[in-house]
Amino acid sequence: MDVVIVTGLSGAGKTQAVNCMEDMGYYCIDNMPPALIKNFIELSLQDKITIEKAAFVVDIRGGEFFDDFKASLLDLNKEAVNFKVLFLEASDEVLIRRFKEVRRAHPLSGSSSILEGITMEREKLTEIRSIADYIIDTSNMKSADLKSEISKLLTSERESLKVTISIMSFGYKNGIPLDADLVFDVRFLPNPFYLSSMKRLTGNSKRVKSYVMKFKESSVFIDMVDKMVGYLIPLYVREGKSHLVIAFGCTGGQHRSVVMANLLTEMLKKDDYSIIQIHRDL
Repeated sequence: MDVVIVTGLSGAGKTQAVNCMEDMGYYCIDNMPPALIKNFIELSLQDKITIEKAAFVVDIRGGEFFDDFKASLLDLNKEAVNFKVLFLEASDEVLIRRFKEVRRAHPLSGSSSILEGITMEREKLTEIRSIADYIIDTSNMKSADLKSEISKLLTSERESLKVTISIMSFGYKNGIPLDADLVFDVRFLPNPFYLSSMKRLTGNSKRVKSYVMKFKESSVFIDMVDKMVGYLIPLYVREGKSHLVIAFGCTGGQHRSVVMANLLTEMLKKDDYSIIQIHRDL
């Protein structure tokens, strides 16, 4: 099992980090008592449970449980568990601003100031920071920047470009899909619906596909869409998007949009993308 233990200063972005890791397929547990990590790993290795990647957030919120952190890491080493420690931090000024923005007290501040709480926490985490495998300063990072940095650290270059793509066909008469990122209107193509031999068929039929694609504008259009989508996907991933929805719409969602959705699916599968196909109104 691939295990990542996320720790660091309060307000440094551990929640955003875990959200990113969930998108990467990690089973995530927040505010985990360090002593229970080994127990969870042993449980997950049972035959009926298949967890390949897990991430645990361990920080100062654990109170007395947190005091066992280093001992728990040493215990994991003895058990030959493959784990990495990811430590997040930020400058005092940034952390103070973040706490004020969300109007929450620092876990260690009590009746003291936020700065005093941050100072105490830095001291408590000094030893853990010194043994961390990765240290990320989030002072000048947006959420997308943090996600990109974590992806670089925890995955290979090819894996970091993984994104799930939903390719959908729909009919405008039933409304545009609300979750679509890219929408292509294919009502400019000749409509097989008006031919009696194809009226009751769908875009999954070879006859309908052949009819739609016999027009030059059809092949030119899908080639242009393929090139544009191929250019855009890495840019979406760079900005932290893990799920992209591409929709093709025609009048009823039965013929032209289905043909185009099927064609783009075939094209993108050649590039080893994870594809989900949906014919909403078929």
